[in-house]
Amino acid sequence: MADKPHMNMVIIGHVDHGKSTLVGQILLQTGQFPAHMVEKYKEEAKAKGKGTFALAWIFDNLKEERERGLTIDVAHKRFDTDKFYITIIDAPGHRDFVKNMITGTSQADAAILVVAAPEGIMAQTKEHMFLARTLGVKQMVIAINKMDDTKPAYDKSRYEIVKDEIEKLAKSVGYKEDQLQYVPISAYIGDNIKEKGKIDWWSGGTILKAIDNFIIPEKPTQLPLRWPIQDVYTIKGVGTVPVGKIECGVMKPGQQLIFKPSTKPGGVNGEVKTIEMHHEQISQAVPGDNVGVNLRGVNRNDIRRGDVAGPPNDPPTVAKSFTAQIMVLNHPSVITKGYTPVFHCYTSQVACRFEEIQKKLDPKTGTVKEENPDFIKTGDAAIVKIVPTRPMVIEPSKKIPQLGRFAIRDMGQTVAAGVCLEVEEAK
Repeated sequence: MADKPHMNMVIIGHVDHGKSTLVGQILLQTGQFPAHMVEKYKEEAKAKGKGTFALAWIFDNLKEERERGLTIDVAHKRFDTDKFYITIIDAPGHRDFVKNMITGTSQADAAILVVAAPEGIMAQTKEHMFLARTLGVKQMVIAINKMDDTKPAYDKSRYEIVKDEIEKLAKSVGYKEDQLQYVPISAYIGDNIKEKGKIDWWSGGTILKAIDNFIIPEKPTQLPLRWPIQDVYTIKGVGTVPVGKIECGVMKPGQQLIFKPSTKPGGVNGEVKTIEMHHEQISQAVPGDNVGVNLRGVNRNDIRRGDVAGPPNDPPTVAKSFTAQIMVLNHPSVITKGYTPVFHCYTSQVACRFEEIQKKLDPKTGTVKEENPDFIKTGDAAIVKIVPTRPMVIEPSKKIPQLGRFAIRDMGQTVAAGVCLEVEEAK
């Protein structure tokens, strides 16, 4: 497993278009389930009059079984193709999807957008596509699902119509043709997942083949080092050991670091003595590595979760304010100037105030609909000016995308998501 390149993939699309069923089929057809479990679920689903949900059930029951700590291993969200070892970032609902995609430990390297052929594009299809684009997902398979349910069944012309609609939408949000692949499927029957099945007019590849056409994104080692802190430990005989995932750049023993914002004005300086990953010392750490670092010159109380380390000659940017493009996903009323929810960005969580709502955008195209609107609401995209209530690091997403994305949470849910466009530095 370890010798195949690893990729994080998110499955998105309108609710009820068949995401869970597709995930169930992919896991099933790549051998992630014992066959007898499948039969068991099929019978249970039938008995409850939910035959068509059998595969989605496999998936959801796994979740429950996992939560109850029974026999089935968490690793079932992973599967192998000929080329890759893939982790699925599951996106059951709109809110979870956003939270996982932005603040999840893994960013999605690729996506599958599921669109049901009978219904075609729906409101969430548009939002998810815009969001994926905004959040930097550069490659996507569009799975045109429920081909068994078109009139007549497996109707090629219906596939073509839906594909044309999606191509127009994709272009309008800024996707280029070579970033997208289209595949007609029936997740429920299992057609065109691994074998063509009844979609006999199809000359392209299956879903698994399309996934193998994805390209592993290059690790951003050429960017300046950014290492957000997840936790800080004090280890007897060793000293202060912060732990966190390298987002970009490279870290080596002997390197000087500056931690910002830290508990001291201007940040805290230290030196990397040794780097550990999985309890072994390593000679360098690269993006994606989750490491613990033994530091010289830093006290336990100098740094905390949410601080970011970088090189002293290109330190992390602490924002006095920043401009961002956001999408409002789920707000019970409206967002106006002065609203102060919590921004989740890499490992930091900071309450931030909406200082100005500068522009309201069309969420499908990104064009300006209104200058200085009084408020924005669910479904709106906007350019806003944000002021953190305490010092936080955030980077313009053009410069360091890994530290430029955030989710906005309030009342126990993700209300919006966005990317940082520019930063006014705190002096």
